[in-house]
Amino acid sequence: MTWRLRTMLIDDEVLARVALRQALASHSDVDVVGECGNVREAALAITALSPDLVFLDIQMPGGDGFSLLREDRAAESLPMVVFTTAFAEHALEAFDANAIDYVLKPIDQARFDQAMDRVKKHWRGLQSDRGRSSVEGNHGYARRISVQAAEKSMVIPVADIDWIRADDNYVRIHVGGNTYLHRETLRHLYESLDPNHFLRIHRSIVVNMDRIREVHTMFQGHAEVVLHDGTRLDLSRRFRQAARLALGLR
Repeated sequence: MTWRLRTMLIDDEVLARVALRQALASHSDVDVVGECGNVREAALAITALSPDLVFLDIQMPGGDGFSLLREDRAAESLPMVVFTTAFAEHALEAFDANAIDYVLKPIDQARFDQAMDRVKKHWRGLQSDRGRSSVEGNHGYARRISVQAAEKSMVIPVADIDWIRADDNYVRIHVGGNTYLHRETLRHLYESLDPNHFLRIHRSIVVNMDRIREVHTMFQGHAEVVLHDGTRLDLSRRFRQAARLALGLR
């Protein structure tokens, strides 16, 4: 399968977004799925569209690119980020924010292509990890996941997983009291899991339905899921109707 990079352009200047599209024209494996001109729109669009890559300006109306990343850090699939700005002094802060690269305006095509090479190298690593994690069973869903633990690889039967939480471009997989950090986004991992057994209850949480003991409705519209081992997890409003259907709740 050929993986295509779903990409968003976030910049308050229309001409800057046009320049990015022109620079991307020679990269046939990239699809631009959206454009935004301010931080508020960008936060909503990233949640709705789940892009793989974001070209992000730093100084915009309603906040800056760094504030956007801080807001979205708990998301299930924090995208790869390349900062695009006219101000070189922000470079160190950009890399501290785990950006893949930092491109100055006006865009130089050779420098831009170099940034894209870094993006694609990182992307291939993520997809390779995803491929190793998905040993397919019936209906193409994963039956086992291979994760790195110290200097060895642990093969975890999917049925043994209790719940999973997003951690930037990683996930933390909870299995019988143990937790394993795995390099894969929650969105990609969730797509490989059987929806008859795994349920999304929060944008950053997936749970094995066989581990759910109780569902509590709390004050001010809040709700939580309680697992058999006593773990309590937020059930967000966004995923409540799907949980009702999947769990047969009234």
